[in-house]
Amino acid sequence: MSDTADQELAERARKLFAGPVTFLKSAPGLQFLPDAHAPEIAFAGRSNVGKSSLLNALTNRNGLARTSNRPGRTQELNFFDVGEPIQLRLVDMPGYGFAEAPKDLVKRWRFLVNDYLRGRAVLKRALVLVDSRHGLKEVDRDIMRMLDDAAVSYHIVLTKGDKVKPTALGALYETTMVEAAKHPAAHPAIFTTSSETGSGIAELRTAILTAALDQ
Repeated sequence: MSDTADQELAERARKLFAGPVTFLKSAPGLQFLPDAHAPEIAFAGRSNVGKSSLLNALTNRNGLARTSNRPGRTQELNFFDVGEPIQLRLVDMPGYGFAEAPKDLVKRWRFLVNDYLRGRAVLKRALVLVDSRHGLKEVDRDIMRMLDDAAVSYHIVLTKGDKVKPTALGALYETTMVEAAKHPAAHPAIFTTSSETGSGIAELRTAILTAALDQ
């Protein structure tokens, strides 16, 4: 793709996310999923990884996705329509890695997420969010393997990049690239973001639109 085409796509993504973004519904089970008529991009990450903050930053809104300090609070798939008419749909998946959650809750989470990933034809890509301060944990590798098994392409997104020194962030980026190369569904492009400073947000918007447009 030429530089001009890249710039045009980036501007299209900026305008799209600056326009209407509305909460559609929460789905506690597959029977509650909305009609599959728009490309979907799913967000996955450990509890308190900054998923809600990233969704708010991407959409230039403060309260689109409620932020919470209570790990494991959201146990449903939350759908947000982007564009009018709708051009794509963001799916906020329940946070994982909540050590204090009851085992039956964790089991329900796994069934819900796994069934969604395997059975959603309009799911174009997933974003696996990883806290830059901690790097990949075993629970992150678990979701990566789940995505590999479901053949769902995904980007790794390093969040809270402003909380880490540049040298440490660069080293984390390199080790994450090495790890991602071991996973067949992991996309080679990795993003480093900060919801507070806005770093990497524009690039991630463009990647989301690119994935949604992929036929």
